[in-house]
Amino acid sequence: MHLLRPSRLPLPVLLAASLAGPMAQLAMPAAAQARPPAAARAPAAALLERGRYLAQAGDCIACHTQPGAKIFSGNRPMPTPFGTLYAPNITPDVATGIGRWSADDFYRMMHTGRGRDGKLLYPAMPFASYTKVTRADCDALFAYLRSVPPVRLATREHDLRFPYNNRNLLIGWRTLFFSEGEYRPDKGQSAEWNRGAYLVEGLGHCAMCHTPINALGGSSQEQAFRGGLIPMQNWYAPSLTSNREAGLGTWEIRDIVDLLQAGVSQRGTVYGPMAEVTYNSLQHLSDADIRAMAVYLKSLPADQPAQPSPANAPQRADVSQLFAEGRGLYAQQCASCHGAAGKGKPPHYPPLANNQSIIMTSAVNPVRMVLNGGYPPGTRRNPMPYGMPPFAHELTDAQVAAVVTYIRNAWGNRAGAVGPRDVNALRSATVD
Repeated sequence: MHLLRPSRLPLPVLLAASLAGPMAQLAMPAAAQARPPAAARAPAAALLERGRYLAQAGDCIACHTQPGAKIFSGNRPMPTPFGTLYAPNITPDVATGIGRWSADDFYRMMHTGRGRDGKLLYPAMPFASYTKVTRADCDALFAYLRSVPPVRLATREHDLRFPYNNRNLLIGWRTLFFSEGEYRPDKGQSAEWNRGAYLVEGLGHCAMCHTPINALGGSSQEQAFRGGLIPMQNWYAPSLTSNREAGLGTWEIRDIVDLLQAGVSQRGTVYGPMAEVTYNSLQHLSDADIRAMAVYLKSLPADQPAQPSPANAPQRADVSQLFAEGRGLYAQQCASCHGAAGKGKPPHYPPLANNQSIIMTSAVNPVRMVLNGGYPPGTRRNPMPYGMPPFAHELTDAQVAAVVTYIRNAWGNRAGAVGPRDVNALRSATVD
């Protein structure tokens, strides 16, 4: 904000101001007195709007806002294999939020994974991705967070089992799995590709779910985007590479754009955790940014698909024993929407024939959908989505196993059978 020099004001204005003196200020509403010139307000408004957009790109609301609570007030529980973490209050409250933080503090946290007090952050906060965010974008994001209404709400302490409650262990984790540094554009790629890479690898933190996670809660760069089970949520995040199991190699850019932005496309539909990402984040991004993300994702090279852990691997029951029963159940329960030939009615009812999410090594997702059903998110491009009802109350474990086995092996699909024990494990452990 700059101040106008008196010498640049017209003489009548100077005379009027000198004659009116303090009385003119008293007659002016306090809000008007404090209001900065329009030239100063415009950059400030643009900065806040940019920060709001970046907060949506980073899906900050997903972790830092409990359903029904005030935005960014924190305390949303995040179950992990090591205990439960609670997201902090990031409103500008001076006592319980980030009201005392500076822009430097915020950038240091995003870039290094250390809190304002210097403590190491647990990697449920995706600082391994956020470290790639530029200083300018961090400053805009911080300015926006400082503009939301403050909420006086203390953050709950993490509830982690020993020895994971010892933050000193994070030193080893960081040595193995964290590389600090802002995103550096690849000069051999287009500006659009680099923009997509910046969003996917940075604020989008897509690799956090779509990369296999090991027993230490870490992942390697070599396996990035190869897909993996999401711990404690019992959903399988498919590969985003060009592999044949569930990758994007055969997808058109338009299909990827539709899936990210609308939640539905000619190739499939988002459910589970990804539906929340589309609803909170991706539907709000510009067409250009979504296309850039699609261009980058489409370019990821092929790889060997990640194998599910033994605890989540489908049992190799004899397909022929389940196929006939599953065919009858499919005709009764599923064909009216997905078609007798499994072609569906895209984009509202996704195809099951040659559907990569159906024939992945892990059968977690189709079992979850039959048991629990689901809806894609309501988005600007798809405001009234069609959904799938749950069948957990109608079908036994054996029946679910049969119909999923049929779907995974009909119409040219080729995948392993699913056993009743697999279904029962997911029925009992489902966490939405």
